[in-house]
Amino acid sequence: MPLRESGHPERAADHRDTLANAPRVVVVGCTGSGKTTVARSLARLLDVPHVELDSHNWEPNWTAAQTDVFRERVRDALAGDGWVVDGNYSAVRDLVWPRAALLVWLNLPYRVVLWRLLWRTLRRVFTREELWNGNREEFRTQFLSRDSLFRWQADSFRRIRRTIPAAVEQPEHAHLDVVVLRSPRGVRDWLAALAGALDQR
Repeated sequence: MPLRESGHPERAADHRDTLANAPRVVVVGCTGSGKTTVARSLARLLDVPHVELDSHNWEPNWTAAQTDVFRERVRDALAGDGWVVDGNYSAVRDLVWPRAALLVWLNLPYRVVLWRLLWRTLRRVFTREELWNGNREEFRTQFLSRDSLFRWQADSFRRIRRTIPAAVEQPEHAHLDVVVLRSPRGVRDWLAALAGALDQR
């Protein structure tokens, strides 16, 4: 079954109406697709909290939280009436997707996400940017290790393209308005159109 989607800028007014009473959005996509950047922009537009799932999963020294701890943190973060979540974690999908009104899938080409991940990683390594709970990306880990994000990206790219459409088509997610954005320009145009539509409220 083809994925239902409505990612054309001219549909922005429909998304405004979808979010009028339920300003809850989930942003998904491959590593390097720009999930956090888009989620932050949407959170500002909607004037709701931004929930970055990575920040609730990663503890110091790049240790993943226990699943029950992670789920409780996410449950607490979603207690409000409105939010924008970014992340692909299947462990908390049942907490996020059923309550969301809109799902935005950044389905960008591999060459785009690879290039973005390269520059993002280099910036973080050389600026020593602190991420979550004191964690920082290291050159050796990201470029020379089996734990490299580049390896993870390559392994997960096709899997995400297969699993997201399948998950969207599950009966419990039939309520979701789905936006699929396939290029950086498409992302920019859709965000601009949505901002314009929201200004007309």
